[in-house]
Amino acid sequence: MTTRLLLICHAFTPAMAAASFPEDEPVEGRGLRDEEAGAAREAGAEREAGAEREAGAARMDGLALRGPELRCGQTAEALGLAPEPVPQLRDCDFGAWRGRTLADVQAADPEGVSRWLADPSAAPHGGESVADVIDRVAGWLTGLPPGRVVAVTHPSVIRAVIVHALGTPPGAFWRIDVEPLSRSELTGRSGRWNLRLGAGA
Repeated sequence: MTTRLLLICHAFTPAMAAASFPEDEPVEGRGLRDEEAGAAREAGAEREAGAEREAGAARMDGLALRGPELRCGQTAEALGLAPEPVPQLRDCDFGAWRGRTLADVQAADPEGVSRWLADPSAAPHGGESVADVIDRVAGWLTGLPPGRVVAVTHPSVIRAVIVHALGTPPGAFWRIDVEPLSRSELTGRSGRWNLRLGAGA
């Protein structure tokens, strides 16, 4: 039986605005209001069209999961979900860089930032490397049950899932853009995953 996995990136945060390495921060209220309004518009349009699928992910059947951080919980709540926090869906551990802007870290440790961006196994901040995050989500994917799964999580996790699922080199991690509240859908069976472009709910 097939697993249909819908990954939803959490809403916009102050760290995203500042280009900083996030701590456990809330989302910006504006981002959540925009999402709720968008979900309402989608729901109205789909009701009028008689569509069977429900708008957004607000009432999705199946297993609902999220990263343990506050921003994932707030996003899930705005979507009408009550997901279970899952440690494997946590953001990358940025170690000593947490709470600092990329510009600040680059000024203080340009060599470390260069190694981190060039080598997926490098963790100059003392936290997780890109390769560590990819390995973590690979284990999580292996344990997913068949059926529909929605997961509210982080850009780093969604990038890692896509890299692993498609079997691309770890360096491709940095070539994937994940926008706040974006949705990425994968379908899989027996460890083989396909990315569905233009996925809705």
